[in-house]
Amino acid sequence: MSSETGEVSINAVSLRYRDGGLPLRPAHKPRLTVILLTMSNSWQDRRQALLGPGPCAAPALKPLFFDPPRAFAWRRKLLGHVGGADGEAGVAPRGHTAMAGVGGGNDFQWCFSQVKGAIDEDVAEADIISTVEFNYSGELLATGDKGGRVVIFQREQESKNRPHSRGEYNVYSTFQSHEPEFDYLKSLEIEEKINKIRWLPQQNAAHFLLSTNDKTIKLWKISERDKRAEGYNLKDEDGRLRDPFRITSLRVPVLMPMDLMVEASPRRIFANAHTYHINSISVNSDHETYLSADDLRINLWHLEITDRSFSILFCGEFFFPLDRAPSDIVDIKPANMEELTEVITAAECHPHQCNVFVYSSSKGTIRLCDMRAAALCDRHTKFFEEPEDPSSRSFFSEIISSISDVKFSHSGRYMMTRDYLSVKVWDLNMENRPVETYQVHEYLRSKLCSLYENDCIFDKFECCWNGSDGAIMTGSYNNFFRMFDRNSRRDITLEASRESSKPRAMLKPRKVCTGGKRKKDEISVDSLDFNKKILHTAWHPKENVIAVAATNNLYIFQDKIN
Repeated sequence: MSSETGEVSINAVSLRYRDGGLPLRPAHKPRLTVILLTMSNSWQDRRQALLGPGPCAAPALKPLFFDPPRAFAWRRKLLGHVGGADGEAGVAPRGHTAMAGVGGGNDFQWCFSQVKGAIDEDVAEADIISTVEFNYSGELLATGDKGGRVVIFQREQESKNRPHSRGEYNVYSTFQSHEPEFDYLKSLEIEEKINKIRWLPQQNAAHFLLSTNDKTIKLWKISERDKRAEGYNLKDEDGRLRDPFRITSLRVPVLMPMDLMVEASPRRIFANAHTYHINSISVNSDHETYLSADDLRINLWHLEITDRSFSILFCGEFFFPLDRAPSDIVDIKPANMEELTEVITAAECHPHQCNVFVYSSSKGTIRLCDMRAAALCDRHTKFFEEPEDPSSRSFFSEIISSISDVKFSHSGRYMMTRDYLSVKVWDLNMENRPVETYQVHEYLRSKLCSLYENDCIFDKFECCWNGSDGAIMTGSYNNFFRMFDRNSRRDITLEASRESSKPRAMLKPRKVCTGGKRKKDEISVDSLDFNKKILHTAWHPKENVIAVAATNNLYIFQDKIN
């Protein structure tokens, strides 16, 4: 099957696929009947099923009720493939709007720090950055690309000559995380593209991270070695074995210093548990388990166990642990895949409560689940959805309402969601509407038709919090990215460009002209380059340092306090 489009036959139902994912458009108006199930066993039984040694029987399932949700319009272009962007001023129900830079209350401006990547105009597809992530301390910054490579940058120590200047990020380690594969049973190519990277908290001298492509998750150990053993008894210094009969004395091997070498080694490989493309991984706050989500399923893994996972959410599919027979589970797959009306777009663990997680859907809704209530989390604890204004409904409403990213705040009190035109902040205690709404690039609403034709309307933009949860950042087109300050009611649009890549050069705010006479420093909405887009951003967890991925270049900016 082609990576772009293809035909796949499932149970005599022919479906059109996009990027190897789920159906693009049903053949007729779909209708979905979902059987919600709950485990009769407790949370402890679920953990025992996941962690306990030896064969374990599947917990009994008992059906609760049938729920026929409202049917979707048959012209829906895509179930779950949407993005976000960047734009104008925001609307904040609680009096907050947006701002530019962020930080500990000081007014400052952003300035250029570094740029990584080649300047070539002809960019190879494999060099395009597909994910960016700081570790918990912010001292390491990891990027993944479409070629399956992971590049880790380490922050250098502050210079003695410039004690007030922060260290730069330089290449620390580069390794090939994933290789292209081919599924012979499904005749499907599996791309090596790195979809997500997540760091684990550091417990010793080594660092650990999870990386995933569409099907396989790997746990990597990054460690340093600056000494080597010398003085072996049974082999020479060049590694050749010595004749035992020629050894007349014994010597004690010693450790000798050597040039620093950074090693990346795969410690665990978690495979064969996802039928569809993995879109999210999230490390749990217990630091022992993590979630992985694809279009129809969310699985819970233990970091020490690779042959068994627990499917905590079913969306019209079934899953069984890798060492368990299919007869031990209940198959709730719809009789007709065209009856599917929504897919999972992102999932995230709560930063402090290991039993709580959220996942977003292509219908623009967010569900919060508590694994203490039931082992199978088809029954959500909270349901977040903003009522749609009937007067603003259009052909593109369902596409642009799909959520492309969801992130908990560091405090765990709020969560942020990103749809195509806006960023919304939700209070976990209020489900009926977001407490803050920021319009990212509202000026593109009049361009939705052309964005639909060139498929840009399906771009998946990410969003991120700053360390104090006082500001948020997300990307847009023309290499623009937006920042909103939740307290000072200010927002700003900045550009990642080599034209302003002089050391400590100040970033000038950019404005988009939507009509009428264009001012000197403004850019017309018709002049925006939709091939240049900021999809992936990351914010240092403790400082005002941001990383922005623009195609094959990684820009690093920092604040300059006035």
